[in-house]
Parts: sequence; structure tokens; C-alpha cells
Amino acid sequence: YRRGWWANPDLPHGKAGMDRPLNVDDVETVSLESTATDDAAWVGGYFAYGGNGSESSTAIHFAIPPGKRLGRHYDTAEETQYFIGGEGELLLDEGAVPVRQGDLIVLEQGRFHDLRNTGEQDLRVVGFFSSPQVEQHWTEERWPPDDQAVTGTPNR
Repeated sequence: YRRGWWANPDLPHGKAGMDRPLNVDDVETVSLESTATDDAAWVGGYFAYGGNGSESSTAIHFAIPPGKRLGRHYDTAEETQYFIGGEGELLLDEGAVPVRQGDLIVLEQGRFHDLRNTGEQDLRVVGFFSSPQVEQHWTEERWPPDDQAVTGTPNR
């Protein structure tokens, strides 16, 4: 993720926040495949982050294709994940926890986690971070365009 990568001035953002709804299917997304492993891939995009539709939080939508996983990482802010489609496993150091459409989880800042899609359709998630700026620190995965081990909001 480069600075400004997902910033889109044409989205319905006001100075202090989004001033009208943005449907999850209308979020500008990018497809990513890990350059380090064969099984990590996802599609994602930000609804809002600090200075772009939000002052003090971040919202993202991402989808993991069947048979793929997100990649083990920790975030620099608490994350609430709401599963809007599919089924899979939340992979924690303590073991795997099944997740499916309608589930909600809260992951404290700094907790390592991964998600694996075990279903036949995309595992779709809306994530909410408690900070206007957030980074993901990946343990193994590296992401295009230049094998990044740290990704995050465009305002970082």
C-alpha cells in the first residue's frame, strides 16, 4: 500500500465524515496476492480513514477467495470484524475458531491473527479500526508492488 493508494476524492466523503451511504459493493478495491506464499490472497478497499471520510476511525471491506487465507499479521489498532458473507476460520495462536456470515469478533491491538476461507464463496468482511491510521505487520506475507511487509491506510 502506497500513501494515497486507496484515496478517492470522488467518494461521498464530507469534511468530518461520509455524508451519505457507501455500499460495500461500491468500495474501490484492489486484488492482492502474496509474493511469499501461494495461499494468501484477498481483495480489499477502504470505506474511510483519517482525513478521508473519518476523523478518528477506519473502515475497510475485504474478501478472501475460496481456499485462500488473508495472511498472519497484527494491526496497530483494535479491529472489529463483521462477517457479511461466506464461512471460514479465524486463526489465532490458540487455534482455529469457525466464523460465518453474521458473526462479529473484536481483536485487540497487537494480536496476531489470520483468516482462512473454508467455504465455496468469498469470505467477506467489513472491518472497523479504532484509529484513523492503522498498519498491518505481516509475519510471512509480502505484498505488491514492492514486497511490503507492512501495509496500512493511505494516510500513514
